Amino acid sequence: MRQILIALIVVFSVYFTACGEEKEKEMVSKDDISHKYTNHLINENSPYLLSHAHNPVNWYPWGDEALEKAKSEDKPIFLSIGYAACHWCHVMERESFENDTIAELLNRNFISIKVDREQRPDLDQIYMTFTTAMTGRGGWPMSIFMTPDLKPFFTGTYFPPDDRYGRPGFKNILNQISTAFINDRTRIEQSSENIFKELSRTMGTYSQGNAILGENLIEKGAAALYANFDHSFGGFGRAPKFPHATELSLFLRFYNKSGDKKYLQAAEKGLMAMARGGIYDHIGGGFARYSTDAKWLVPHFEKMLYDNAILVPVYAEAFQISKNKYYLKVIRETLDFILREMTDESGGFYSALDADSEGEEGKFYVWSYKEVINVLGKENSQLFLKYYNITPSGNWERHNILNLTIKSDIAKNESNLKDFDKYIEANKKRLLKERS
Repeated sequence: MRQILIALIVVFSVYFTACGEEKEKEMVSKDDISHKYTNHLINENSPYLLSHAHNPVNWYPWGDEALEKAKSEDKPIFLSIGYAACHWCHVMERESFENDTIAELLNRNFISIKVDREQRPDLDQIYMTFTTAMTGRGGWPMSIFMTPDLKPFFTGTYFPPDDRYGRPGFKNILNQISTAFINDRTRIEQSSENIFKELSRTMGTYSQGNAILGENLIEKGAAALYANFDHSFGGFGRAPKFPHATELSLFLRFYNKSGDKKYLQAAEKGLMAMARGGIYDHIGGGFARYSTDAKWLVPHFEKMLYDNAILVPVYAEAFQISKNKYYLKVIRETLDFILREMTDESGGFYSALDADSEGEEGKFYVWSYKEVINVLGKENSQLFLKYYNITPSGNWERHNILNLTIKSDIAKNESNLKDFDKYIEANKKRLLKERS
């Protein structure tokens, strides 16, 4: 297994190879004269990599030049994997990769490599396997420290520049790793060997024997998932909460097969909680990537194409079973969002929308109480404000994330409007136009 993993990494390294001395000559272009720093990412075609081309960190793209430099200088590799729409990738860049002191530590003691996970899903998958195995969790930006022969010995995700949030500071990590690499190289290399052995043992467990995927195994899988279901707020586990569309689909299909209503009830609780919560964009349609809280109120505001692509069929399956028209509404609004904002006129699809707008997380999606009144009018907005729980104090950083609760249902029931749904839809369109 160890040899296979190393071989995979080495094979993948031949893709997107750097151009050595010729590339060095091309490093500075006319556009770069106004920048204090320019690194080896300047000639890449990834917007994410180009956004780091003027960091003081001497970044390299993944390729022969960087990998051979690590071997020739006998330095550990710092591999950072992220993507353009990732909020915490931007945060770590501002806090650490634009920090001259941290950049100096990286440049002196490491070979730093930047990878765009949307351009290199192969590398992302390999190193995410290491990260989740070593830390029990994954995410982006992914931060991997490796020996010159590509054996990871320390991994993580976002690190603040200094110790805070219960996380070790990136500056301290760099100092400790560089010191250990010089003074305790044997222990680091032994640690990386142990990681390979553990991965080999763990992954080998799933490949041994002659197990057959049968109904009994599916039933056990559904039961195991159900044991981790959040019966208070819907979904699985604790915050942060991801949609887990595939698991909810399994519940619906297992209900169809077995007739066990608890799986249908769990799936519907989760689907309705997400559709009524702040993770769903009530103005423009579509789902954010995950909720930062257990109640589905505060999303991580980036929107991913693949999340919405797999959620729509699950809501369609739920509609087929329950005939709940609210699911149909969510389906149509989400697909309208994809057509309106995620489809290029040439026919292709965009992969993601950034969580940040004008340097602020979620600015595009949240509303102040006064903003809504200014757009809809004082009298016309009152019922809309109640329905979507919009208040002067807000529910997130003094702004409002639109969501539906029991109070929303009360407001609708107490409304004197004959065409309540038309009233809501008309005002949503006005807010969407203003937001756009």
